[in-house]
Amino acid sequence: MRRTGRLWAWFRRLPVVARLVLAVALTMSMVLAGAAGLVYWRVQTALDQQLDDDLTTYRHSLDQAVRTGTPLPPGPSGSLHQVLDERGRVLGSSDAVRHRQLLTVAELSAVARGRTVRHDVGSLLPITSGTLRLQARRVTTAGQVRIVVAAVRRGHRDEALRELLGQLAFASGLTLIAASYVGYRTARAALRPVERYRRGAATFADGAQDLRLDVPADRDDEITRLGHTLNHMLDQLAAASAREHQFIADASHELRTPLTLMRAELDVALHRPRTAEELTETLRSVDTEVGRLVTLANALLDLEQLASGEHIQRAPVELARFLDEASAPYRSAAERDGRGFEVEYDQEATVEVDPRWLEPAVGTLLDNALRHGTGTIRLRAVTRGGRLCLSVSDEGPGFPPDFLAHAFDRFTRAESSRTTSGTGLGLALVAAVAASHDGTARAGNISPGAVVTLDIAC
Repeated sequence: MRRTGRLWAWFRRLPVVARLVLAVALTMSMVLAGAAGLVYWRVQTALDQQLDDDLTTYRHSLDQAVRTGTPLPPGPSGSLHQVLDERGRVLGSSDAVRHRQLLTVAELSAVARGRTVRHDVGSLLPITSGTLRLQARRVTTAGQVRIVVAAVRRGHRDEALRELLGQLAFASGLTLIAASYVGYRTARAALRPVERYRRGAATFADGAQDLRLDVPADRDDEITRLGHTLNHMLDQLAAASAREHQFIADASHELRTPLTLMRAELDVALHRPRTAEELTETLRSVDTEVGRLVTLANALLDLEQLASGEHIQRAPVELARFLDEASAPYRSAAERDGRGFEVEYDQEATVEVDPRWLEPAVGTLLDNALRHGTGTIRLRAVTRGGRLCLSVSDEGPGFPPDFLAHAFDRFTRAESSRTTSGTGLGLALVAAVAASHDGTARAGNISPGAVVTLDIAC
């Protein structure tokens, strides 16, 4: 078992081409051995059948001659005979086996008891001379027991089988070599594109930009599909790298502003002595900027947690209770501003979501509607076919048309009426929450106002 394990470990360390060639060689060896064995068995059976038929016919004629006391008939070419008494003494024999003991003591005893003995003398391999096939049987004549041994030479039969073995070994060896060579060439040809793809991927790993693998467009085999998949993966990696660079640039820009303001406030405060009121005002300004930094950091952490996907923990939630609790602070704020606030939902619906993430997403949409919109705010939720469609709309000026395509990008703000001092991560967080719930987020304009819709699995 340990030796087999070592062989398997050695085999797995070989290159793929070597493993394929070895597998082809082993498989072809078994197939060729089976085919050669079948051919050999069929030829041997045919030769033995002919030999046995000749031997049986010859023995019958010898039995008849001994039983009637007539001269022993000549047999087929290469035939021999012996006539023994029940003690094994030779009474008559062919010249070639006159003094040769063809039967053992045990066989002689078995024949004397009435059994027919058949066996071969000599072996096919290694080559021996005087190979025979014999049959021995008891015959009674004039009240006396005689043992008649009929034999035929196996030389032609053995020579034919040895020649057949040689030809089968030669043909099988050539076939195995040819199959191994074809397997090697085929494996090399099949894996050549894989090696080309590997070199291309290594180039990308070394820092090459906008790399695409050279994949034939007129094929549709497994290797070609692998190439298309790798190209798609490289496109995704390139896009992710571009997003990462853009994210770093945007985050650096967003962090620079509050840090610069804080540094300026502190420099001014330290430049000359300040009164207590001035220092208090400076600390308030610094505190505001620190709050912006904390909000930005928390938003970035939330986005990274949602991107991992492992923090979503769905649980059954009553839709009515969830929406009432999520919208309560914003309903009060709308009432203070003299604006309408409507909530529509299925009264008896229960959904499986993660309220820890969905509630701040809904809060972000309601907060945007309060700060940037006008008129009545409407929160609608509909369940259908295992999906929850949740939308927040207002009656304000809506999104600028050129902003809609980038509404859910990080650090993106509208340039018109929805420009604020926020982080630009609110709608990005909403989109991440939707994606983590196997859903999507959409932004659009209605007449009048704007609407953002979440369509998630529940």
